[in-house]
Amino acid sequence: MSTLNAYILTIVTFIPLGGAVLLALFPRRDRDLRVFALVVSLLAFVLSLHLPVHFARHHAGFQFEQDIQWITTPNIHYHLAIDGISMWLVLLTTFLTPLCVLISWKSVHDRVKEFFILMLLLETALIGVFVSLDLFLFYFFWEASLIPMALLIGVYGHERRVYAAVKFFLFTMIASVFMLAAILWLYAHVGSFQFADTQQWLRGHGTEIQGAAPWLFLGFFVAFAVKVPLFPLHTWLPDAHVEAPTAGSVLLAGVLLKMGTYGLLRFNVGLFPDEARHNASWIATLAIIGIIYGALVAMVQPNLKKLVAYSSVSHLGFVVLGIFSMTQAGQVGAVFVMLAHGVSTGALFMLVGIIHERRHTFEIAEFGGLATPMPIYATFFLIITLSSIGLPLLNGFVGEFLVLSGAFLAHPLWGILAATGVIWSACYMLWMYQRVFFGKVNHDVNLALPDLSLRERIALWPLAVAAFAMGVAPLIWINAVDPTVRNVLSIAAQFASQVVAR
Repeated sequence: MSTLNAYILTIVTFIPLGGAVLLALFPRRDRDLRVFALVVSLLAFVLSLHLPVHFARHHAGFQFEQDIQWITTPNIHYHLAIDGISMWLVLLTTFLTPLCVLISWKSVHDRVKEFFILMLLLETALIGVFVSLDLFLFYFFWEASLIPMALLIGVYGHERRVYAAVKFFLFTMIASVFMLAAILWLYAHVGSFQFADTQQWLRGHGTEIQGAAPWLFLGFFVAFAVKVPLFPLHTWLPDAHVEAPTAGSVLLAGVLLKMGTYGLLRFNVGLFPDEARHNASWIATLAIIGIIYGALVAMVQPNLKKLVAYSSVSHLGFVVLGIFSMTQAGQVGAVFVMLAHGVSTGALFMLVGIIHERRHTFEIAEFGGLATPMPIYATFFLIITLSSIGLPLLNGFVGEFLVLSGAFLAHPLWGILAATGVIWSACYMLWMYQRVFFGKVNHDVNLALPDLSLRERIALWPLAVAAFAMGVAPLIWINAVDPTVRNVLSIAAQFASQVVAR
């Protein structure tokens, strides 16, 4: 078992990559390609379950660590490890990927081999981001995730797919350059890309780099804020979601956006806690604007998929607010919202993709009365809708409650304003559900609208079960996150006291 612990992160990270390489050698028999992609993604998920089973939940530090020198000059290490935050994001990635394979089983007809190769490559890149503790390795995986996602959008998307793919790629790549500049500056002074070395050096030289620290903080922040995306840097997201294939939207909303919020917590708060405190007010203000703006824009959307996309802008505003509340409740809640949003919004995009396959439109006005011909579909959609708006006993409630509690402790006005986002969320989601499922029938009543197939039910059941499990037993997730967040805030407090002492 100790040997497996030493290499489990490498195995989980690169199984999808190995599967992609083998898939490239397969003959073009579509069913075999789909089955193999599903087997590989399921294998990665099953092996990733080793992480929570053997994770020491009361240990705040990194676990399953593997550190090997990769390149001598510059000093780059192949350094992987996880803590209570990154572990669940790895699980979220491996959990959603096989469901994406299932939901794409019949919707992808051309270049099937290439589609599933891109899916598996994206999975490796996403996992790599969450497990890397060398800044160069982290940046490598960060940039690597752009290519398969952009190709999934640009090749397999809808009418304006090329425009959306280019916009996504340019926004995220240009923003990442600022992070690269900050990483190179740190390496020039620290002599190492290692996260722990960099953190220790910054703690020991806090007063010496007071002029550079705000710019370093901003360099990381811009890259992560665009990825979240935080208002007003969100304009690439609706286009990317609307034009992406269903699986692309699920992984984009479910995991790829979490790269930004994870980066804010791991690097902006972890490396620059003093700057995080100093900048918390204006960042929290942007987060609250994003919460309200995203909800209000979602409310007037005629396009079902764009409505779900803007709901992500609103929900991820809660995550950013929780992180920069700099409170225990806020940051634990932020991590929980990341996971809950990945489940509920991933499921919403699957459900939207399912009805698009039948009706070939996202326009809400084209639907109506779907509950009659598709009762099982309507039931799944209702469960996920209620989870998205934060109904107690479903996954959306716990995280938002903790975030609002932390925001109120940090500044009462933050909590009050952010709480209005919960009300707006209920308004636009329930109004949307009423128009789509119980409104006037706007389609040909003789048009065949088959209910969910067995494959579609198998893809949706795990998400519905996860929504209930996270709402009923949230401590399964929180008990691993809580010690890590305490450690982050403890280091931040130590850093602040050292600066004051100097």
